[in-house]
Amino acid sequence: MSSADQTPAANTELRADIRRLGDLLGETLVRQEGQDLLDLVERVRALTREDGEAAAELLGDTDLETAAQLVRAFSTYFHLANVTEQVHRAHEMRDRRSAEGGLLARTADRLKDADPDHLRETVKNLNVRPVFTAHPTEAARRSVLNKLRRIAELLETPVIEADRRRQDIRLAENIDLIWQTDELRVVRPEPADEARNAIYYLDELHANAVGDVLEDLAAELERVGVELPAGTRPLTFGTWIGGDRDGNPNVTPTVTWDVLILQHEHGITDALELVDQLRGLLSNSIRYTGATDELLTSLQTDLERLPEISPRYKRLNAEEPYRLKATCVRQKLVNTRERLASGTPHRPGCDYLGTAELIADLALIQTSLREHRGGLFADGRMDRTIRTLTAFGLQLATMDVREHADAHHHTLGQLFDRLGEESWRYTDMPRDYRQKLLAKELRSRRPLAPPPLADLRRVAGAVGVHHADRLEVAQDRLHRLGDVQS
Repeated sequence: MSSADQTPAANTELRADIRRLGDLLGETLVRQEGQDLLDLVERVRALTREDGEAAAELLGDTDLETAAQLVRAFSTYFHLANVTEQVHRAHEMRDRRSAEGGLLARTADRLKDADPDHLRETVKNLNVRPVFTAHPTEAARRSVLNKLRRIAELLETPVIEADRRRQDIRLAENIDLIWQTDELRVVRPEPADEARNAIYYLDELHANAVGDVLEDLAAELERVGVELPAGTRPLTFGTWIGGDRDGNPNVTPTVTWDVLILQHEHGITDALELVDQLRGLLSNSIRYTGATDELLTSLQTDLERLPEISPRYKRLNAEEPYRLKATCVRQKLVNTRERLASGTPHRPGCDYLGTAELIADLALIQTSLREHRGGLFADGRMDRTIRTLTAFGLQLATMDVREHADAHHHTLGQLFDRLGEESWRYTDMPRDYRQKLLAKELRSRRPLAPPPLADLRRVAGAVGVHHADRLEVAQDRLHRLGDVQS
């Protein structure tokens, strides 16, 4: 099955790769379904280009089962063509960056003559926040995404002619597996399924792309004389998935909570991967370099509070305080994940209350490195890690809860009616009177709710929830989550 000429791309290598995957798909169709299906695919392809009426007549006479296979064949082909085009577009973008400079570099060039004070203030408040959303009909299965990702990796790998047969086998294996995988689930995806698909992309961004972008941003700003301040969050992520309950009765407070816990599980797992990389690199010996008193004191406190740290690590890394501190950071992350999963209270010094505590631990390492001839690593890999973790937090993305206005009016009605300051109930107020009342209350500094509700607001916001409906999410879980901040 080869129809590389259907793609608008004129690039010879792109056309060759699409033809290559098309041929491998044709072999898959013969292996899996027989020669007749491949012949039908080729006939339909030819007729759609040459005689539309004949193609329509042929399709109209095709039985339902064969038509379904025909649709799957073309759908699989377009999946393969799309992933191939993405690979080649990535190559073209790299070539363009090499020749013209990246977008950040070109933007920095335009900022050279900007007012330095204004530029520094703008950078300090910079925050780009892509928001993930989903629809049940758009939730691609992770099983298919993983196989397409593997095909892309194979296409990106340079190969000599002697190894081409092996690469073709790997490509063919994945195409066979895609054909045998049901692209659609047999049951309607739930919000948690949609969340997992979004998390798939967030995990990928966490691993490489975001670190690259933030590293390049800091470097380009430095080139024009502006420092990207520590602790700023120029890039963060949001999500509606699990919180978009406006007209969706399936998104309950329990669903919102479960999706938040799922995001935290992945966020902490992604953080563990970065910390493990640091552990492997931070072999600095106290015999050849030093460490700040703050780091050593913090390390001693951690070792006293974390009996889970193996005596073997303490013995082998006794003269490597940076690696040992990173090991303590890792253990606190593990403890945090277990605490959220089990709903047990926060234990100060044993797990993290939120992202800020994690960053504070890593900043101790970074500062000590800077003061003991480790500035290159501190301002390089260490800074990249801290900025990546600051961007994602321990929850990957902040959840926006979207609720129907009636739910908000119900909550506001309970709060206003409890005060007893109005001569009529909130629900009986005309719309214009409500607007004036709310505008007046917004100008006021008093809380409508007593302190316990304020605490719930803080707790719900801590796990990455925005909106008034956060109270409903947090109400029965304060004792489980503690005061987690993100």
